[in-house]
Amino acid sequence: MTVYSIEDVAFRYRDRPVLDAVSLTVAAGECVALVGRNGCGKSTLLRLLAGAARPAAGRVLLQGRDAHTLRRREMARQVAVLHQQLPPMPGMTVRQLVAQGRYPHRGPLGMLWRPDDEEAAAALRATGVEELAGRAVDTLSGGERQRVRLALALAQRTPVLLLDEPTTFLDLRHQLEVLSLVRELHAARGLTVVTVLHELDHAARFTDRIVALAGGRVAADGPPAEVLIPALLADVFGVRGRVLPDEQTGSVRTLADAPIPEGGLA
Repeated sequence: MTVYSIEDVAFRYRDRPVLDAVSLTVAAGECVALVGRNGCGKSTLLRLLAGAARPAAGRVLLQGRDAHTLRRREMARQVAVLHQQLPPMPGMTVRQLVAQGRYPHRGPLGMLWRPDDEEAAAALRATGVEELAGRAVDTLSGGERQRVRLALALAQRTPVLLLDEPTTFLDLRHQLEVLSLVRELHAARGLTVVTVLHELDHAARFTDRIVALAGGRVAADGPPAEVLIPALLADVFGVRGRVLPDEQTGSVRTLADAPIPEGGLA
């Protein structure tokens, strides 16, 4: 079943084109990474998938319906978004924050009548932050806070999960922990996951499909081993590099050797 259909989508920030004639589909249960250089439109495309922005041309369909026209609460029942950062939340505890994920399903009266429910508790357990439930969010470490944000998204109990650079500001250990957890939850819950990632090795290891963007267009789309080739490193990322098989994970590893000078040859 097709979850998303992106049809000839274009987007502009003021007078600057960001996306141009982007078309692709995302099937139910897929785990897809969006990759590319800074400013290529990865996060913008994720915002369009979340219904948070309107394309200048084309359509973004969520299960056949225009994503931008869906009401916020209706969209929130279908799609959970893990943004790069949380705003400051003085005094709010982890339990209180994760419980907010239930609002799309329960509404204001349901939240007042019973602020906690089993779905929120299950999200705390699934992300390993149950013991942090009484802690203030603003006192957490970066890794803890990222797990709590993921718990908030899971508490929405949506079939689609969108992640905007979920490893930002995390050290290597916590990057691996968060991505492994996302992968486990993807399999256990049958989620459709679309994530923006910077590290190509993470994309190769933790997702089934890579969509590479360059110049506002789709430069490559397919399984990691087919997309991550030396020509892509040169054309999309501007580096000379190598791609090697990873026998331990069954995926591939990328090695960037040197930047290609602007206007130079690979």
